[in-house]
Amino acid sequence: MRKYTFLLYLLCCTLAMQAQMVWHNPLSEDTARVQGRGWNMELKDNYHRMPDRLKPVMRDAVWQLSTNSAGLHIDFYSNAPEIVVRYTVSGNKTLPNLTTIAVSGLDLYATDCHGVTDWCACPGNYSFGQATADTITFHYKGLTYHNQHRLGSEYRLFLPLYNTVTWLEIGTPEGSVFKWSPLSTERPIVAYGTSIAQGASASRPAMAWTNILQRRLDTPIYNMGFSGNAWMDEAVFDALSEIDARMYILDCMPNMYRWKEDIYSRTIAGVTKLRQKSEAPILLVENDGYMYGHTNPSIAEEAKVTNEELHKAYEALLKQGVKNLHYLTMEEIGLTPDAQVDGWHASDVGMEQYAAAYMEKITDILDLHPLTDYTAVRQRREPATYEWNERHEAVLQRHRTTQPDVLMIGNSIMHYWAGEPSHRIHRNVEAWNRLFEGLTVTNMGFGWDRIENVLWRIQHGELEGVNPKHICLMIGTNNISIGEKSEKIARGIVELTEAIRRRQPQAYIHVLKVFPRKDKYADVKAVNQLLTQMLRTDERTDLIDLTPVLTLPSGQIDPTLYGTDGLHPAAKGYEKVAQALQNIVK
Repeated sequence: MRKYTFLLYLLCCTLAMQAQMVWHNPLSEDTARVQGRGWNMELKDNYHRMPDRLKPVMRDAVWQLSTNSAGLHIDFYSNAPEIVVRYTVSGNKTLPNLTTIAVSGLDLYATDCHGVTDWCACPGNYSFGQATADTITFHYKGLTYHNQHRLGSEYRLFLPLYNTVTWLEIGTPEGSVFKWSPLSTERPIVAYGTSIAQGASASRPAMAWTNILQRRLDTPIYNMGFSGNAWMDEAVFDALSEIDARMYILDCMPNMYRWKEDIYSRTIAGVTKLRQKSEAPILLVENDGYMYGHTNPSIAEEAKVTNEELHKAYEALLKQGVKNLHYLTMEEIGLTPDAQVDGWHASDVGMEQYAAAYMEKITDILDLHPLTDYTAVRQRREPATYEWNERHEAVLQRHRTTQPDVLMIGNSIMHYWAGEPSHRIHRNVEAWNRLFEGLTVTNMGFGWDRIENVLWRIQHGELEGVNPKHICLMIGTNNISIGEKSEKIARGIVELTEAIRRRQPQAYIHVLKVFPRKDKYADVKAVNQLLTQMLRTDERTDLIDLTPVLTLPSGQIDPTLYGTDGLHPAAKGYEKVAQALQNIVK
């Protein structure tokens, strides 16, 4: 009787929510609104990590594990004060060495319009039901604190690590805004590994080291962890080679002791397979070690043997001339005695240590270093004139199909001039077209951008796949707006120029001094004077001062060349800018 009463209660709750909620299905779109996996166009009707066509070539165990949703997440905007997620899974909801939330639960994070990210908990407001087939419900309440943007916060919903999601809907109250975030088209870091990579034994989905890394690097990470089955199979390497990766991580050694005689040959074969398709960096990772190996020599020997074989393969590949091959040692991972739950699988402490080791290595390999005074960050979502992330994706898409001769990098002064990707504001299309006649140009101006936002963009793919002859950089006025010191801004522009140069060694880089602006004359002049002193110019790097073009003999801005804000040029001002740049970008 108690069971039927409970089921009736659940039914009543469900009907009540249906009457109040609008439900959104990530699989109802032409392309699944699921992030963190390859083959998304093929995976239209499920939450798997591999397409069905790979099933015949995979071992059964690998295939079944690939249906688990480890590393997958769903991103959306909403200003809803509460969010309900309901879904079903096909497997057991618990495992001996993981929490139920890690195996079958969710994790929700919110980033507000100021760029502040918080974890959304729902203590006591979730239910896993009584049986395997029962609907699981997570109910997040009180989500109003940071919702100051018209679209509210941007949410990231991490899916279960060790179960197969068969159906899922996200509910928001009637009248609330709900909008899917753009699907990321950045090239991902692909992590092939064991149960530890899949997420054992994190306490909740977002605490798997791949998801920690994804959040800290703010870049796509594809979790290709297969619990107990990272055997470096040829079929898996074939599948990995289909992904246009920014970097591959091969972290299989904890599963390879039973195949210790084959580690050398399988590593050589796997790396060779990837190199046939990709020049992306490949990171070979040693066995992290077993913490009870300090009191059990035989288990410590397993890690030693696998790591010796992996290192032999690494040295052999280097001798063969394989480029962009890297190595992470057990000592660099640096697990401590509290880092494992059972002598094998990482606790949250271990996951944090894993992520920290990977962060340090990946930062060096992919040149993701901060500047002296600036760390790369996305722009905040405070301006309501456009969606910053959507424009970033538009630039990435353009550079996959179009080879530009010129890149114009900057803030709103550049953004609202003209060009592609287009914006509804075009302040002087004719001047733009005359300046760039016969040239293909990408407008990489983003309204409200500061130095740190441009750094994020170039570290997240906007300079990949292109080979421009000219790059114009105009940035810094928005850093002046928030009162930053002139020395910091000038140094930031110089170091940003150097970061661009490392990625585009062939280009002529033209750094435009900060445009004069009303009520900020002294600040602009101080930054520009420091740029003259600090920027090292050569035959491929120059510093361009358009101040004389835009000001009167008195040094004040020419009001006929500016809009009412005294910051953005008017149509006539853009005409003057185009004339001044005419002989520079040809």
